Amino acid sequence: MNSTSTTEDRIWAVISHLSSLAFGMGILLPIIGWSDQRRKSNYASFQSLQALGYQSLGFTIWILSYLVIIIMTGIILLVIAGLDGGRGENMNAALGTGAIIIFIVLFGFFALYFLLPIIGAVACALGKDFRYPLIGNRLAYYLEYAPAQRLEEKVWLNEDREVRWVAAMGHFSVLIILWGMLAPLTAWILYGKRSDFLKFQSIQTLVFQAGTTILYFVAGVLYLFGFFSLIATIGTIGQTDFNSSMDIFGMVVFIVPLLISLLIILFIPLLHILGQWAGYRVLKGEDYRYPLVGKLVERWIVNKIPLAEDGGPSLKGKSS
Repeated sequence: MNSTSTTEDRIWAVISHLSSLAFGMGILLPIIGWSDQRRKSNYASFQSLQALGYQSLGFTIWILSYLVIIIMTGIILLVIAGLDGGRGENMNAALGTGAIIIFIVLFGFFALYFLLPIIGAVACALGKDFRYPLIGNRLAYYLEYAPAQRLEEKVWLNEDREVRWVAAMGHFSVLIILWGMLAPLTAWILYGKRSDFLKFQSIQTLVFQAGTTILYFVAGVLYLFGFFSLIATIGTIGQTDFNSSMDIFGMVVFIVPLLISLLIILFIPLLHILGQWAGYRVLKGEDYRYPLVGKLVERWIVNKIPLAEDGGPSLKGKSS
């Protein structure tokens, strides 16, 4: 292990942090960096895992922060409208203020989200031991990481927790539509042969996220189908007449797919919550299985690479 960070270590750290600027598409780069640098450099491995956490777990925190602020703004506007008594005197001013707050939140938070990885990349380019707010120090403690020059005995990061962190970040990335699947897919390809645990978690996460993404597209297709069916029906008649069987049929064709798409959209957040729960359970040391999906994936791979009997991580050999 190097006592100080080398040029290669810094390059991987910089790339991992800057990958956040790709807004989801770059989530595979920290996993590649970790896979390449583990057992070569604690510094590069930690920075890569930290960047992965920022893009996955950090994205979840950002989304929740957005929702809380927007909901609070909406509640405040409703209270002002209620106090206004319907006169509209205070409501117009409140709407203007609310619009400004939402604008600042949307663009200000985006700017801050992109600013932190840039700061991290610059710090790592200078060889500094960068830590993200909230995540950095907790991750260092979780992985038992400390800068090499402060260690009397050279030790690597906690191997079991490294694998669990990568697996958990795959679960957390369910909020990143489409691109979130790159995390478990990359982990499976690069490290699946070395760890039965990471292989299983990555495959079931990939299947789970693929199903969630398909539901998004199904909801959109159903809505568009109903909408264009209604337009086509009304366009054929030339006007809307609810005494006409054709118009009634057009409304039914519109409303039924719309209701189904709304039900799907309402169901998807439950899948997001389940993904966050899965990531939390994995970090706590559990070999988590999604309902139905976990059993199906386990049956698919059990004959090829059996899982450890205790259900925990089973590492095949050591990385050089």
